[in-house]
Amino acid sequence: MSLSLDKLRLLRRQAGDATPAPARDPSIATAGRSDAGDTIATGGAAPAPLPAAANDARARTPAPASVFGWVEQEIRHKPTGEAARHTAPAAPALPAPALRKPEIGGLRRLLGLRERSLSTAHPREDAKDRHVPGEEIAPGLFLIESFVAQAIPTEPLSLAFAKREGEQVQPQDLLFFDTETTGLAGGTGTRAFMIGAADWHAHPERGDGLRIRQLLMTTMAAETAMLREFAGWLRPSTVFSSYNGRCYDAPLLKTRYRLARQRCPITPLDHVDLLFPTRRRYRGTWENCRLATIERQLLQIVREDDLPGSEAPAAWLNYLRGGSAVNLRRVAEHNHKDVVTLALLMRRLVAEEQRDRETLALQAIDAV
Repeated sequence: MSLSLDKLRLLRRQAGDATPAPARDPSIATAGRSDAGDTIATGGAAPAPLPAAANDARARTPAPASVFGWVEQEIRHKPTGEAARHTAPAAPALPAPALRKPEIGGLRRLLGLRERSLSTAHPREDAKDRHVPGEEIAPGLFLIESFVAQAIPTEPLSLAFAKREGEQVQPQDLLFFDTETTGLAGGTGTRAFMIGAADWHAHPERGDGLRIRQLLMTTMAAETAMLREFAGWLRPSTVFSSYNGRCYDAPLLKTRYRLARQRCPITPLDHVDLLFPTRRRYRGTWENCRLATIERQLLQIVREDDLPGSEAPAAWLNYLRGGSAVNLRRVAEHNHKDVVTLALLMRRLVAEEQRDRETLALQAIDAV
């Protein structure tokens, strides 16, 4: 964009500037005039140094009394034509300043969150026990394995107790599972820090029994490895069995698989939730149908020194912050008992349903 003297004078009149324009130096006008007229480029690079004669003339020109006078003076002294072509070359550009060396302390502060997530937290002075059960199979991921000797059902289990008439499941296809999570609110902020699973398994040395496997992550970054390991336990014939897992545990794990950008192995598999048939059968018999109540009243199992499930999130977070692992081990023991109870409850519900049907059949015969 250029500004001529005529336009400048018009702007001065519109603005009411009565300051007289400085006298025009004929020598400067002659040297600086070109066929295109007097113009100035606005918004460009700094002008090159003027010839010595032009500098002397500029020095003799009095300082303008207003901004318009200053602009007009710049227009008159701008070299054009031959004068511009003979202008001295521009000064060489200054070298770029050397890059400042990064501050190690600042970088560590910026990367501190990631460093904490990839490594175990530093234990606090009052945390004397940091022992985590199991074997570390990946950074921050522990596998806890145990075995409970018991007879494996020899016949397929009927799912009639779950209102699935005519359906059966092979005992060794069942996978009883339960999770321990960072909260009960759900959503993307809730994650499972422990997954426990039990299945009937014929051990080559221990014989028939219930195999219990638990995955425990001790860092946030171990979640990807935990999900991948759990997916490796599943087969196309696997049938999940849980207690309210269809509404809570399974959707939570599906969300975690999506967030981890892993293929979800849970969606295509069958799921038998034991909560609903238990409610239908025992609603009103006891104060509630919580798993601990059913375990105590129906299965006659009493837990000792059991950590309530509501305290599991605090136990895990305390360990992440450098606290003791005592309560975290109690969480693992609580999860272990839950999956064992699920296997016992499944067999009990199947037996109760079969007995009821046999009773109805005898009553029908007696009625005839």
